[in-house]
Parts: sequence; structure tokens; C-alpha cells
Amino acid sequence: MQVLHLTEQNFDQQVLHAAQPVLVDFWAEWCGPCRMLGPVIEELGSELDGQAIVAKVNIDDCPNLASRYGVMSIPTLIVFKNGQAAAQAVGVRPKSEILSLIANA
Repeated sequence: MQVLHLTEQNFDQQVLHAAQPVLVDFWAEWCGPCRMLGPVIEELGSELDGQAIVAKVNIDDCPNLASRYGVMSIPTLIVFKNGQAAAQAVGVRPKSEILSLIANA
């Protein structure tokens, strides 16, 4: 599965109504740490196929979503489960830590 690119129009349907946990990466093009994390997010999109949904929100394109979830620094990773934010991490994290974040949510 590829990484979903979310917008304000499809966020609720893709994330809040998802049957699986959803990892959402809040990021921006100009953010160096976000670009460092990008390949890890892409890997997780492939590895977690069938277990979790991996998605990205560009905060420049979707400022209301960033505001709605209190994203003050990027990258911010939020794991949603049953329509609720269940876990969160800020900054570049190793893949193992992101997997634990999803598992513990």
C-alpha cells in the first residue's frame, strides 16, 4: 500500500472512520527533518499494509488540520485509533520507535 496524502476534504473519511489504526505524518516541504523522515514513512506504508494505514498531511496545504490537532512543531506523528488520537510523537524518530507507537496505540 502506498502512503495516503490527506486533505481537509478526505481526512475524516480516511482517518476517523478507518477500521485500522492510522499513522498520520504532519509535515511540510520546507522542513529538513520532515524530508529526513519521509523515506521511513514510505517504508512503513509498504511494511504495514493490511495492519495499519500510513498517511501524510502537508500542513501548508491543510493548516486547519494542523490547528485542529494542535500541531505546533513538525514532523508530528499522530496515531489514530477508533477515530481518536491515541499516540503522538514530535520530531524525527527511528522506525522501531514509530512501530512501537503504532503497536501501543
